[in-house]
Amino acid sequence: MSTPVVLVPGLGLGVESYAPTVEHLSLPYNVVTLPGYGEPAGEREDLHPEALAAILERKVRERSVLVGHSAGAQIAVELAVAHPELVHALVLIAPSGDTKASSWLDLGMRWLESAAPESPKLIPVLAPQYARTGMPTIARAAAACRKHDLAAVITRVKAPVVIIRSQHDHLSSADFASRLAALTHGEARTLSTGAHMPVLTNGPEVAALIHRAAAARPTG
Repeated sequence: MSTPVVLVPGLGLGVESYAPTVEHLSLPYNVVTLPGYGEPAGEREDLHPEALAAILERKVRERSVLVGHSAGAQIAVELAVAHPELVHALVLIAPSGDTKASSWLDLGMRWLESAAPESPKLIPVLAPQYARTGMPTIARAAAACRKHDLAAVITRVKAPVVIIRSQHDHLSSADFASRLAALTHGEARTLSTGAHMPVLTNGPEVAALIHRAAAARPTG
């Protein structure tokens, strides 16, 4: 029986962000949008990763490979900690949550450095997704996840962990990926092309690593 895959988009992104990846998956999959991550949020809705993980839990029906992109990785990790029985393996793509680089200035500079190498062809793909989520919601969700210390939380994960980033990604640095891998006895992979959107730019490579995670021996 195939292990299903549940994919959580990055901040402001929706189902479409995973299209170039899931077209190469031979496993059953479900892209789950959440408030701030493909869906607009209510004014009083809690957008912290822990709260969104509780919503995600209600949408994961069986033990799965849990995939999170960017800030979506922070939500995925929170679910893996709260409900380890639901997570066969974790695949974190360009994960954010590095509190050593979480000031607005630092994040802004890193975003610009990461955006520069990306193809302009991504703009018409990304813009409608951000518009659907809404900039007020995106701003609130960014503030909610900015101080979330992924390195502190991930030490409680029991499932196998794979971290994927791209060579030109300054938001998810090689050092941060290596630290996360060391904390979980997991694997960190840096793709030779792309920046912060490997789900869009490196679909076949990302899908291959998801397949590997699905084939891993289950823990716990």
